[in-house]
Amino acid sequence: MANIFVFAFDLSEASQIRRIQSLQKLGHVVHSASFDRRNMNSDFQPDWPNIDLGKATNEQYGKRLLGLFSGLWQMLRNKAAVTKADVIIARNFDLLVLAWATRRILNRRDIPLVYECLDIHRLFTKDGPIGAVMRWAERRVLRSVQLLVVSSPGFVMSYFKPTQGYDGAVSILENKLWFEDKPLARPSKPRRSNKKEPLSVGWVGSIRCAPSLKILMETADQLGAAVEINIHGNIHHHALPDFDREVAARSNVIYHGPYAYPADLADVYGNCDVVWAQDLWQRGANSDWLLPNRIYEAGWFGCPCIAVSDTQTGRRIAEDQLGFTIPKPDADHLCQLLNSVSRDELARVSDQILEMPNARFLLDRKDVANALSPVLPKDRSRVTSKKNMLSALQRKSVK
Repeated sequence: MANIFVFAFDLSEASQIRRIQSLQKLGHVVHSASFDRRNMNSDFQPDWPNIDLGKATNEQYGKRLLGLFSGLWQMLRNKAAVTKADVIIARNFDLLVLAWATRRILNRRDIPLVYECLDIHRLFTKDGPIGAVMRWAERRVLRSVQLLVVSSPGFVMSYFKPTQGYDGAVSILENKLWFEDKPLARPSKPRRSNKKEPLSVGWVGSIRCAPSLKILMETADQLGAAVEINIHGNIHHHALPDFDREVAARSNVIYHGPYAYPADLADVYGNCDVVWAQDLWQRGANSDWLLPNRIYEAGWFGCPCIAVSDTQTGRRIAEDQLGFTIPKPDADHLCQLLNSVSRDELARVSDQILEMPNARFLLDRKDVANALSPVLPKDRSRVTSKKNMLSALQRKSVK
């Protein structure tokens, strides 16, 4: 087993907690350094050693840059935890820069560095000098990375390979459910809502996508009493400043507030006939390439998803028969779909999803172990050649 040091963008964020817990369950000793955004789980306290890098803000890039300098100072004050590491994992680019700088200053470039890219931020796909500088900086740091971990093959095939020219080792670790030791039970039968009740359309997770809000609000207006939009999760008000006003203006739109993960998932998805799964925040780039965790959550509970057909999310939903797709991201096409799908059809699709194996939606310890195997101490000699890694990636992207 290894000593793993994790650079985290927000220690209280659910996916970050899940990742560290999965590493612990594999028997690894985990230390972390993390900023504190408190977008969710504000009372969370880690049961592993953590270096507090200070408060971080959403979107305010000047303050985030200053935070990196402050974070580097904290790392140098606590250098022993890093120098003892067998592997360093940096989650997202901010933390990759911090990990890269810390490793160089401490002269520990022998420690393998893993870049776990959760999203391709819009600054990296932006035209003009700002985008060019960001891409250059990422390419520069990527040269020092021993392993790139992504949650979707779309990130590599559409960005890292063609745009950044990256041809190093890659692992794909999808955003599947993590239940630690006791998975929540899957429903034994599909949801069958009363046909006299409005169709329940869910929007679940980190709620930050303005185009999705617009589509769902227009859908609520067009379908009226025939539909109910149920929103569950944490609202990013910096991205959706009008969220409260939009919801309050419609009696068929309900915001249920944040939910506990994973305890509340059964109730959240059990309240939905179908889920809007598409992210449109960065249409044409990151949103087209990602695979969101809500497709795995919804699938576990047998809830069909809806996405746009020309995105990675839509293709996965169509290929794995996890729900429905629409050709364009607008309310007219969503309303056409909702008007055309019967409750019996929804139940049939739900039943089909519930018959799928757990592994389709559930993250196993072996998945995490296999993803990190190229850089773990006993496996470093087994690093796959660049040619074979690309072939493996292409096979996964077809599945």
